[in-house]
Amino acid sequence: MKRTRIVAGNWKMNKDYEAGLSLASEIFPMIESEVQHDLLTILFPPFVHIHALASLSAGKKAFAIGAQDCSANVSGAFTGELAASMIKSAGADYVLVGHSERRQYHGETDTLCYEKIKRALEAGLRPIYCIGELKEQRVAGIFEEVIVAQLEGALAKLTATEMAQLVLAYEPVWAIGTGLTASPEQAQEVHALIRSWLAKQFDIETAQMTSILYGGSVNAANAKELFGMPDIDGGLVGGASLKSRDFTEIAKANH
Repeated sequence: MKRTRIVAGNWKMNKDYEAGLSLASEIFPMIESEVQHDLLTILFPPFVHIHALASLSAGKKAFAIGAQDCSANVSGAFTGELAASMIKSAGADYVLVGHSERRQYHGETDTLCYEKIKRALEAGLRPIYCIGELKEQRVAGIFEEVIVAQLEGALAKLTATEMAQLVLAYEPVWAIGTGLTASPEQAQEVHALIRSWLAKQFDIETAQMTSILYGGSVNAANAKELFGMPDIDGGLVGGASLKSRDFTEIAKANH
């Protein structure tokens, strides 16, 4: 079996309700008509869009909707939080966990990410676990240790069966929203490291079947070269996912 090729669009805190519907209404038909290969397209809009976009994409096997975060708690007095079960009930199938902006602005740890992954799996959501190093860690040459620590901290307690439900995303923090991009060779090096860790921690089959995405200023100009690397299975796209034409061109490059 081949690994699933994925292009995921993380809208972050952009687009009000009507604008989000309008953007999705452009993206779905464009990708349906122009992408002539097997590809899973996942949109991660703000929470307010999830139900509407899930309805809009219903019956379209090549599309899925996800949430940008979920709570580590099942339910209770946690004002402002959204439980994984609530997200699932709204129509989402995926959830981002450990995005660098959650780590940076909300102090999320690998241990907390593990708890979120467990809640997501219990609710029937598939987590996309995000990992990546800071610029100073890349410059200091310790990025491999950083990546392995993030993998071990959130995934080591999972079973191979649980791990089979996850997608991973490597996002070098120094390349997010900066216009900088890891070279295809730099990105491939880390993706290969991640796959090697999966083989040691779980088994070769799990390592070979886990989709690993690159997320770090992916755009229409660099997507084809990045996606051509043997261990890069797609992209977690930020700013370019807010423009239907750019996002479609990225999707077309992933085969």
